[in-house]
Amino acid sequence: MKVVVLGCGTMGYVHAAAFSKMPGVTLAAVCDIDEERAERVASSLGTTSYTSFEEMMDAVDADVVSVALPTPFHKEYVLKVAALGKHVICEKPIAPTAEDAKEMIAACRAQGVRLFVGHVVRFFPEYVDLSKRIESGAIGTVGVANAKRIGSHPGDHSSWYADKEASGGVIMDLMIHDIDYMRSLFGDVKSVYALNRTEPSLDYALVTLRFHNHSAIVHLESHWGYPGAFTTAVDFAGTSGVLQYDSSKAKSLQVRRTEAAAAEKSVQVPQSPSYRDPYFIELAHFIDCIRSGVEPIVTAEDAKKAVEVARAAMESAATGQLIRLQSTTGEAR
Repeated sequence: MKVVVLGCGTMGYVHAAAFSKMPGVTLAAVCDIDEERAERVASSLGTTSYTSFEEMMDAVDADVVSVALPTPFHKEYVLKVAALGKHVICEKPIAPTAEDAKEMIAACRAQGVRLFVGHVVRFFPEYVDLSKRIESGAIGTVGVANAKRIGSHPGDHSSWYADKEASGGVIMDLMIHDIDYMRSLFGDVKSVYALNRTEPSLDYALVTLRFHNHSAIVHLESHWGYPGAFTTAVDFAGTSGVLQYDSSKAKSLQVRRTEAAAAEKSVQVPQSPSYRDPYFIELAHFIDCIRSGVEPIVTAEDAKKAVEVARAAMESAATGQLIRLQSTTGEAR
C-alpha cells in the first residue's frame, strides 16, 4: 500500500518514519512547502520529496494520504484528497469546528474513501491498560477522574500555535487528547464548564465534564508554558479502588485497592512504551482498517465530537457559563 505524507513538521516526520518501516506499506513520497525540510525528511527515510501537493499526487499513485498540516489546513486538504478518491489519515484535531468536521466526513463518505483521525492517546499502552481495567470493573464504578497534560508552549517553536484563531489554543490542540479519551470511557458529554488563562507564552485551562449516561465527574487540566518536563497524568477514583498513572513518576501503572476490596494491596503493572510506539500502532491500525474494512478504534465521528466538546469548553471559558451539549440520541439541551 502506497502512502504519502503531506507536511514535514514534527508530526509529519513521525508519520513518515512509521510508514517507512511498516510491513506491507511503501512511503512513496513526502511534501512540504519548505523545500529544505521536505528534502531532509525524504533523505533520512529513503523516499522522494515534493513542494507541491498537486505535483506529488500527479506523480505518485498513492492509496493513502497522511495529512499532518497545521489545523487550519486540515479541511482544505482532506477535501482535496477525498476528491482524488484516496483514503485519508488526518492529525487531530480533525478541524477547527464541528461544522468543518461534518463537511469533511460527508465528503469522504460521498467519495467512498476512509477518513481516520490521529487521537493517539487511545493507543498509548498505559491508557489502553487503564481503559481495560475500568471496563472490567477493577475499581468498581468510577466517580471522579482527573487528567493533566502539561508542557512547554509550542508557539515558542512554531508561531501558528500561538495564534489562538489558528490552533484553538491549549484546549483545542492539547486537552482534546483527554477529551477524546474520557469520551471513550464515559460516552457523550452533557455539560462543560471551563476556566482559561492566556498570556504570552502561557495558556492554561481547567475543564469539568459531566456525561449523559455516566455519573462520573471529570476534571481536565492542560498547560502550555509549563517550565518543567512534558508530563501526562490521570487518576480514577471508583467505588472499590483507585487507578493512577503519572509519566513523571514511573513508567508503570499503579493499581491501589481499597481495604474493602483488597486490604490495601498495591500492584504495579510494568509498561514498555519504548518498544511499543503508540504512533506506529495507531497508523498500522488505520492501514489494517483500510485493508479489512472494519471500523477503527477512533472514528471520524469521535473526532468531530471531541471538537464539539473543545469548542464548548472555549465558549464556557469566554462567557463564564456552563455549556450543555446534546447526546447522540438527541436528548434536549
